[in-house]
Amino acid sequence: MADAICLGELLIDFVPTVTGTGLTDAPAFIKAPGGAPGNVAVGLARLGVSSAFMGKVGDDAFGHFLANILAESGVDVSPLVFSTEARTALAFVSLRADGEREFMFYRHPSADMLFNPREVDVEALHRAKLLHFGSISLIGEPSRSATL
Repeated sequence: MADAICLGELLIDFVPTVTGTGLTDAPAFIKAPGGAPGNVAVGLARLGVSSAFMGKVGDDAFGHFLANILAESGVDVSPLVFSTEARTALAFVSLRADGEREFMFYRHPSADMLFNPREVDVEALHRAKLLHFGSISLIGEPSRSATL
């Protein structure tokens, strides 16, 4: 199992095709993997650290896209749960010309918000040397209890 477990949100970021454009003025968007814990898991894997991602995504095209990206990047996705109750979270993200970031989230509820304590791979956590978790999962239940 992995030395590092990254737990929390995994989502799709939609970013404008034109940089320096706000969400209102963006002509189009491209999809990209997002969510800090997922990004950390990929970064650790690229540095040679065995990492795994623990959390929940929708059993939908975006959730499977994210799982494939993580796996192709060397991240163990065996602790990842697929939900039929909610979809994968989406975020529209831009960096405006004035340098300010702009976000618009679609996640009420999203699968990551429904990750619950029964879905936590406790054995994997006990074997890991490092646990990284995102703050978004602490906002509400049941993901807060799963994280803590």
